[in-house]
Amino acid sequence: MTKKFLESFTFKNGITLKNRVLMAPMTNFSSKDNGEVTDEEIEYYRVRSGGVGAVLTAVANVTDDGKGFHGEIGAHRDDLIPGLKKLAHTIKGEGAKAILQIFHAGRMSPPELLPDNQTVSASAVAPVREGAMTPRELTNDEIETIIKAFGDATRRAIEAGFDGVEIHGANTYLIQQFFSPHSNRREDKWGGSVEKRMTFPLAVIDEVNKTVKAFGDESFIVGYRLSPEEREEPGITMEDTLTFTDRLAQEDLHYLHVSVQDFHQGSMRDDSDTASRVQLIQDRVGDKLPIIGVGSLHTPDDVEKAMEGGVPLIALGREIIVEPQWIQKVEAGRESEIRTSLSVDDRETLTVPEPLWQAIVNTKGWFPVKEHQNA
Repeated sequence: MTKKFLESFTFKNGITLKNRVLMAPMTNFSSKDNGEVTDEEIEYYRVRSGGVGAVLTAVANVTDDGKGFHGEIGAHRDDLIPGLKKLAHTIKGEGAKAILQIFHAGRMSPPELLPDNQTVSASAVAPVREGAMTPRELTNDEIETIIKAFGDATRRAIEAGFDGVEIHGANTYLIQQFFSPHSNRREDKWGGSVEKRMTFPLAVIDEVNKTVKAFGDESFIVGYRLSPEEREEPGITMEDTLTFTDRLAQEDLHYLHVSVQDFHQGSMRDDSDTASRVQLIQDRVGDKLPIIGVGSLHTPDDVEKAMEGGVPLIALGREIIVEPQWIQKVEAGRESEIRTSLSVDDRETLTVPEPLWQAIVNTKGWFPVKEHQNA
């Protein structure tokens, strides 16, 4: 019997993925300081694009002051288009759809990466973390400029030949900061009630779609990624998110990507609420908007179990780093050969860029790393 995740999937615009497994967007720290993709980064994506239905790239900043990581892909200047074109061509050349994730880091930017060393956000409220800088509150004109920058980045993605963009509204970055009652204390049109806190994300979606109509065509995919909850008080609640997803289901989007550490995890705000956040969103709007689930899924059995509740698409993150041939091994009946752990000897075998490799081996809990292959 064919596994569900090996079946094709067709979006509402007629574009078909050859299967229902995507490579999740993961920072790889491997672009040049000016935002240009590197040959090492392109090879990393090439070896992971032959099996999955689509590749969601590492995030790309849409403005010079929106950078969130060292070695980040840039989509904020036209001179970066040739490198983006090479990346898109490489992914598509292996048979996967190529989707560029775009964002602004807001108050989560490392100050040393910013032109004036000053973070910005919806309001002048610092993140809840030790030593965090208090951001400067964005002016109305600056907000409008950032919205326009999301459109400009989308145009560059279209010119580079990407099949779509994913608007990164998750993981505590600027779009989420506008939706969050913790980081957004504004009293103008950009803040206040849950409906007003949707204004910025919806404006970004609208600008991206206007750009697609002007420079692309109906085949271009536009997705949105969100995080269901925040730990902070006040913070995003599941009720807020379900209200937001009701609205997102009315927008011209092709999918909604739910960002969680574990597909099956319950609430981070209420230990007694153990229902999967992904499944709650699937149950709420999955009949209107395709959901991508993600989070601590490694084996084919993990993926099949995650899809039992109707979630149609699954993104694999760390597992695709560990096992670039994940789909191919399933298709060939070699599931027992799928890697689910690493050793310190594996970097070259798995074609992992050195900056990403250092992040893997030096980040506690990132992934099980054995000292040596026979350990």
